[in-house]
Amino acid sequence: MKVKSILLGLCLAFSLVACGPKDADIQKEIAAKISALPGVDVTVKDGVATISGICKDEALKQNAESIVKGIKGVKSVVNNCEIAAPEPVAAPAPVEINPDAVLTTSVNEVVKTYSGVSAAIKDGVVTLTGTIKKEQLPNLIKSVQELKPKKVENKLTIK
Repeated sequence: MKVKSILLGLCLAFSLVACGPKDADIQKEIAAKISALPGVDVTVKDGVATISGICKDEALKQNAESIVKGIKGVKSVVNNCEIAAPEPVAAPAPVEINPDAVLTTSVNEVVKTYSGVSAAIKDGVVTLTGTIKKEQLPNLIKSVQELKPKKVENKLTIK
């Protein structure tokens, strides 16, 4: 009688284990649920789900783990997902400043169209002096700035 009870218990235990989801079924369900998570792969062996791949950040890694843990038949989760290195930040383009010789030629060409205005250039700084009409000033300043000086000093008198 005792042997029958033990055999019956073993048969019942075996049938319960055999009724659980198979690894292939678990993996199929996981694949369907994590398909929206880029770079994440999961394998299942004996009910243990192993997450691998590259996650863009810690939040994605934890999200993948939460989803996998919620699948029926997953006994445990090993999260080997690596966090991607951050994108390198591009260095800003260096500020281009024309040399004094280039500035002198270019600025003199611009200034000669404005009667009463003169310019001096030293160490990349353009200093505007003289008199100018108020409505002409914005165009002059813009034209000089486009020549890429270090700085434009406006010492003009508005008429």
